[in-house]
Amino acid sequence: MSTIRTPRAHRVIGEPFEGLMLKAEIREIGAAHKGRDIDLRNAVVLRLKKALQEGHAEAERLLKEDGCGRCCAMRLSALQDAVITSAHEVAATFLYPVDNPSRSERMAVAAVGGYGRGMMAPGSDTDILFLLPYKQTAWGESVAEAMLYILWDLGLKVGHATRSVEECLRQARADFTIRTSILEARYLVGEKALFEDLEKRFDKEVVEGTGAEFVAAKMAEREERLRRSGQSRYLVEPNVKDGKGGLRDLHTLFWIAKYVYRVQTTSQLVAKAVFTREEARLFTRCEDFLWSVRCHLHFLTGRPEDRLSFDVQRDMAQRLGYTEHPGQKDVERFMKHYFLVAKDVGDLTAILSAALEERHEKPVPGLKGMVERFRAGSRRITLKETTDFILDHDRLNVADEDAFRRDPVNLIRIFHVADKRNLALHPDAMQLAARSLPLIDAAVRENAEANRLFLEIVTSKNAPETVLRRMNEAGVLGRFLPEFGKVVAMMQFNMYHHYTVDEHLLRCIGVLSEIERKVNPENGLANDLMGTVKNRNLLYVALLLHDIAKGRPEDHSVAGARIARRLCPRFGLSPVETETVAWLVEQHLVMSQVAQSRDLSDRKTIENFASVVQNLERMKLLTIITTADIKAVGPGTWNGWKAQLLRTLYYETEPVLTGGFSEVDRGKRVTAAQGQFRHALSDWTDEKVATYVARHYPPYWLRVDLDTKLRHARFVDATEQAGRSIATHAALEPGRGITTLTVLAPDHPKLLSIIAGACAAAGANIVDAHISTTTDGLALDTIAIRRAFDRDDDELRRAGRIQEAVEQALTGEVRLPEVMARKLPKGRRTFTVEPEVTVNNSWSNRHTVVEVSGLDRPGLLFALTNTLSRLNLNIASAHVATFGERAVDVFYVTDLMGAKITGAARQSTIRRALIAVFEGPAEDEEPARRAARA
Repeated sequence: MSTIRTPRAHRVIGEPFEGLMLKAEIREIGAAHKGRDIDLRNAVVLRLKKALQEGHAEAERLLKEDGCGRCCAMRLSALQDAVITSAHEVAATFLYPVDNPSRSERMAVAAVGGYGRGMMAPGSDTDILFLLPYKQTAWGESVAEAMLYILWDLGLKVGHATRSVEECLRQARADFTIRTSILEARYLVGEKALFEDLEKRFDKEVVEGTGAEFVAAKMAEREERLRRSGQSRYLVEPNVKDGKGGLRDLHTLFWIAKYVYRVQTTSQLVAKAVFTREEARLFTRCEDFLWSVRCHLHFLTGRPEDRLSFDVQRDMAQRLGYTEHPGQKDVERFMKHYFLVAKDVGDLTAILSAALEERHEKPVPGLKGMVERFRAGSRRITLKETTDFILDHDRLNVADEDAFRRDPVNLIRIFHVADKRNLALHPDAMQLAARSLPLIDAAVRENAEANRLFLEIVTSKNAPETVLRRMNEAGVLGRFLPEFGKVVAMMQFNMYHHYTVDEHLLRCIGVLSEIERKVNPENGLANDLMGTVKNRNLLYVALLLHDIAKGRPEDHSVAGARIARRLCPRFGLSPVETETVAWLVEQHLVMSQVAQSRDLSDRKTIENFASVVQNLERMKLLTIITTADIKAVGPGTWNGWKAQLLRTLYYETEPVLTGGFSEVDRGKRVTAAQGQFRHALSDWTDEKVATYVARHYPPYWLRVDLDTKLRHARFVDATEQAGRSIATHAALEPGRGITTLTVLAPDHPKLLSIIAGACAAAGANIVDAHISTTTDGLALDTIAIRRAFDRDDDELRRAGRIQEAVEQALTGEVRLPEVMARKLPKGRRTFTVEPEVTVNNSWSNRHTVVEVSGLDRPGLLFALTNTLSRLNLNIASAHVATFGERAVDVFYVTDLMGAKITGAARQSTIRRALIAVFEGPAEDEEPARRAARA
């Protein structure tokens, strides 16, 4: 259970840091060092440093004790106030005293920006304004400079400006950033009448009558910020300050409210009828939680870190008091709370937007992503087919406050109407739906009409993802499907999934809709198959449910199938359709696993997969679902390589399922692929192409995509023209975030191990690998390594160093074991993955298949392949895949005589040796030797 509580009345901080005792001490120091300016400044800096250290330590202690994030931020702001007023006391009273100041020798110091709100994180910048009545004077310049030197000596990051009142007003009119900064200005010390004059004139001369332009500017600024940081609020490594649903969104809300409604606190928005009392309390709870997270994060990392990266999430969860529950780690429960708060911030944004539209301070948005089919002349138009809903500024709204109470099915129907008529939903309707959630009870969930409407929403040919997302934001989706409600805002603590579970499921629906519309050729075979399936609805339902059992102690695929068998009859699906959906949910990972980690040219692989899918229709459905599932994981996860693997698996399995008959048999597909290759290499002679084609075995032509085949051909040709036997080639793939390294060398058993070791020694992390052998004894290996630099020229230079390392290792110029011992990083690992090793003789007719999964790390592939070599095993083929932090490497091996490994003792030795790789070998001792000795 989280220790974060709704804030109560707290003292801001202990008395010494409220400035009372500190001010007295500073005066004593000033008196003691009078006339010795350098000594005075040094003594003051020493005392203020101590105050900052003690104040931060006390603030952290109190934060851990009471869990009040807002209180911590206010305590730190009060501490900063005391430091700045002390610096002013030294500068104005002791260093540059003026007995009889003129009108121009006056100054006010104000906190602006985030500091002006009176709340700061431990690593926040200190933004201050030196406010002057007229132009700068020698005295004002001296005081400001003396204060800044003290603050800089304290190590504070100070943002400062020196302006007259007139300059502040002029610049505020021209620059919205400065206008926002002054909007939040707070008096600290100095001539208070000067600050009050700025406040009065700013309100009269800048703010009055400019609400609409300020709102437009702030909303545009927010959109640009979210575009840079990632539009989704459900990114699994969110930015607490600048991410969607973070503190900056709350600040933007308050800036707008303060500017438009001329209020100073959120509670005043209740009196203005913008927020209800509960919504105002929600604002405070969200703010308190986010400040608590941000302050803890700064204290934990010791720097102004605002990104909740994986390596701090677990520590943050423990600091905040979260505990594990069955099926969910403490860190996953913490992050779920975080995402629910981010969702609440989004709801508050929608509420304020609706209120601003009512005041005409914010333009009514267009129907983004939808067809605008109505252009109403008047504001409210009643729909012909129902009296419960109306058109309100071209958006669907309820006719009155009782629309959902009269008929609770309207909570589903309103989204159905929005989908059918391509209408956006009015924020008022979304608010009312959120407040009416208790109306969705067991009777509504079992209502035939409600379920019919829901199924039509899910399987719509318009924009099902958009409408389902609105249902989820309003809470209707999770209430109507409580099983879905359990995965709302649920994150999985791994590097593979980029989004929360509910966000992933909704994106899957969006990808499936894209596949059906055939607008993206990258979807590969799925585009071709979509139009041939007998029942498209089953795909949409299965994708909505495939991860719905995440977060449970048992296998989510098996539990999900059980949920599907319960829900599908409710949706109106027949027993046969229900069983198909349940099967798709239970087997939704199988095709991806087989395609990426098995030898698709091995007959046994295809026979085993065929026994799972059983018929062609199921394989079509599974291919489409697998494509959508992988693509919706996150940017760069889906690529042409994976598309080609799925295509190959599908067409290799098709003849088995059809009794030997295939729409496109294997031989014809190989011939077609070779013909496509010949056509693309039009600058080569027919004889040259024929010679090259003969160098590759048939599986190569089916497994590798055309662009890679062409790259391979030109690379091999250039290498031979140069008279070289070993060569490498690097290519950037920015969309996937990887760099592809192609290696050509004489084939031998330890080749993959040497390549992997050289890459690791050069600091490259291998995330994928495909291995091909030519008919004339060459190995053509394609290694995907994780990109390290954003700039292409930097990454190409790095790739050059990796190429050089690989070539030196292959020619024997360097000894890998010594290099690896020096290069591999040591230290705490963020993730833990229990290693597993499977040795199986039924997955292949000719080879023993060794499947290894565990925590990925630099040099892992080298360690595994080197261990297999030391065990006198010959690696016939290897299939390397990385799913975030989990590596899944599959090796097809034989003994040195070419036979399978059948002895139980030998198999146990292999398992122990490979497990020992993950545990880490003793110093100067190989994993294989340790395992053999054990």
